[in-house]
Amino acid sequence: MCEYVRLMSHPTDPATIERALVVYTDGACSGNPGPGGWAWALAPSGERTGSGGEPTTTNQRMELTAAFEALKTNVPIAQAEMKRLIIVSDSTYVVNCFKDRWWVKWKANGWRNAKKEPVANDDLWKPFIEFYESLPIPERPDFQWVKGHSGDPMNDLVDQIAVQACPR
Repeated sequence: MCEYVRLMSHPTDPATIERALVVYTDGACSGNPGPGGWAWALAPSGERTGSGGEPTTTNQRMELTAAFEALKTNVPIAQAEMKRLIIVSDSTYVVNCFKDRWWVKWKANGWRNAKKEPVANDDLWKPFIEFYESLPIPERPDFQWVKGHSGDPMNDLVDQIAVQACPR
């Protein structure tokens, strides 16, 4: 148990990276809604990245898109390297959906939230969850929260890439 806590507490620790593929994600939006961008980068160096943008979107949609794109792109890499995938995000919206298994209740309730209202961004959540569920349980990624704008070099990098990906 201590090893798991250490692993999840320090995703860019060199020992962690040897056993896991750690991918940072972020979304950005100029106005909410407004032009937005998303990005992911592979830790510890940020050598491999992905990004994109939309002319009219929200910050939550960009955070969600970043995590889904990171998952789709990096699952095959993690499988080939026989490593655990960890997706690190400063979005509690994304992280808590998986850590607290919100998606399980959403599906059981016909894609309605606890207030019996339609789940926000279900057009993005549905394919994300479908892809996530298609993975064998041992190959499903872990999601970890990192505080945004707190000096974490990888979080700062994906923030910068996401901002640059916003359509001008």
